[in-house]
Amino acid sequence: MKRLLLDQGLAPAVASLLRDRGWDAVHVAEIGPDRADDEEILSAAAGEGQVCVALDHDFHTHLALASAGTPSVILLRIQGVGGEAQAALIEAIWNQCEEAINQGAAISADMTSIRVRRLPLR
Repeated sequence: MKRLLLDQGLAPAVASLLRDRGWDAVHVAEIGPDRADDEEILSAAAGEGQVCVALDHDFHTHLALASAGTPSVILLRIQGVGGEAQAALIEAIWNQCEEAINQGAAISADMTSIRVRRLPLR
């Protein structure tokens, strides 16, 4: 099952767009305070078996500092991109990196490239 927790930097519509396509996607604004810190969001994603998707580089730093094996985090290195394009990029990343995501990965992607690092980060 494709289970995602989307950070506040992403358009809230992305969760709805992905749900319409069969994903189990939740935007942090839908489940609680939308100003939760990164560590709380990572903890929530790990506890629910979700992959965290963010625009914030700090998520990978938190994974590295904690030597965490979960959750997988997808970092989108994009700006000024609407919800439909964000959802399409998430789908493309998942389609190319599903095995790594399921095993634990820190992924960075923009519109032209994807970088995958296995967890825990060292």
